Amino acid sequence: MKRTTPIAIGATAAIALTLTACGGGTGGGEEATADGPVTLTLAGWSLDSTPEFQTLADAYHEANPDVTVEVVEYPAGNDYATAMTADLAAGTAPDVYVLKNLKDFVTYSNGQQLLDVSDVAADLDPATGGVESYAAEDGKTYAVPYRQDSWVLYYDKDLFAQAGVAEPDGSWTWEDYDQAAQDITEALSADGVKGTYLHNWQSTVQGFALAQGEGADLLSGDYSYLAPFYERALALQDAGAQVDFGTITTNTLTYQGEFGLQKAAMLPMGTWYTATLIAQQASGEANDFEWGIAPIPQADASTTGTDATPVTFGDPTGLGINPKTDEAKVAAAKDFLAFAAGEEGANALAEIGITPALTNDAVTETFFALDGVPGDDLSKFAFATHDTRPENPVATQTAIVQNILNDLHSAVMSGSTAVDTAIEEAGQRVQSEAGLS
Repeated sequence: MKRTTPIAIGATAAIALTLTACGGGTGGGEEATADGPVTLTLAGWSLDSTPEFQTLADAYHEANPDVTVEVVEYPAGNDYATAMTADLAAGTAPDVYVLKNLKDFVTYSNGQQLLDVSDVAADLDPATGGVESYAAEDGKTYAVPYRQDSWVLYYDKDLFAQAGVAEPDGSWTWEDYDQAAQDITEALSADGVKGTYLHNWQSTVQGFALAQGEGADLLSGDYSYLAPFYERALALQDAGAQVDFGTITTNTLTYQGEFGLQKAAMLPMGTWYTATLIAQQASGEANDFEWGIAPIPQADASTTGTDATPVTFGDPTGLGINPKTDEAKVAAAKDFLAFAAGEEGANALAEIGITPALTNDAVTETFFALDGVPGDDLSKFAFATHDTRPENPVATQTAIVQNILNDLHSAVMSGSTAVDTAIEEAGQRVQSEAGLS
């Protein structure tokens, strides 16, 4: 069934967004219109709290007079992919839709549910991150990234000062992080403050292991590279320096609440959290405290320091075109993709605290001009400088493997299965269920 709840132009969601604009096609080399006005539909979710869809549509219409963009609301979370897949099969999906993660890309591209946009991708700024992730085995590109979140370390400057612990300086390895977490916990235990908070997602351990681990390969069937990262996480949990996995799951704790209410001094999290933290501090949902962003700790010193490029992970978020879109709309749809992935779209996203796929000096300046964003040099470095590796390498087996590794994560972090045993069992399952060895 087609979802027809559009987003409002102002702060109110669930009202039709009709964007009639006044400018020429500026996105990516093709004219936005061919024979008069064009109306595009664009998928989005949680429209009352996720402004990026309205922002892109609004910015685009200001530059393109004959294009109307209507944002169509879909369910959030995992239900988005389910609903979108159903609508694509039924022929009722929007003209342009979001690929929330790389796991779903193969399903859409192999199912011929994406239009070839190789021409758009070829014209993008080389600094646009994640473009290569949408190239299929046939050599064609079927989507372009408009945002590229990378995992960084958020830290509470006030709690560090209160604990008398030195703040991150860009040189940290995981050993430095572990020590700081334990020192802060010991200093502030009377106030119930933990040194860090590790959310219960598999990403919080496995994403870093895949990006930084020696010989790490999601599709190899050998997951021994996970062991040192799990041993670290369990040690912090056992030491009481972070909330344990069972408590997080049972009590449905949120990372926003734990860090924003100053129950934890550090938080490894994706850069999308910046916009949320700014908004929650402004509304009073989060405490008023000084915070910063540091590069995520590294496996060894070779990638630490502001003269190096820290290694982290994060999947791009992309836009693709429904192949059943009317041919008369295709030029406008491609131009919209080029705009969203280009500097104009990047600046529009940066203005609301979203990390765009294209990051350059101008975009970084826009982002750090926002009220509430820390302006120190290390925060700017962490935002702009990183080797971001995919959490979900594009392959038909990726979704199967990740589901198996999610079971491993729950078993290990809950203490029900020893690390080495869980890794061995996962490898066996991957071999039998995904055909990898």
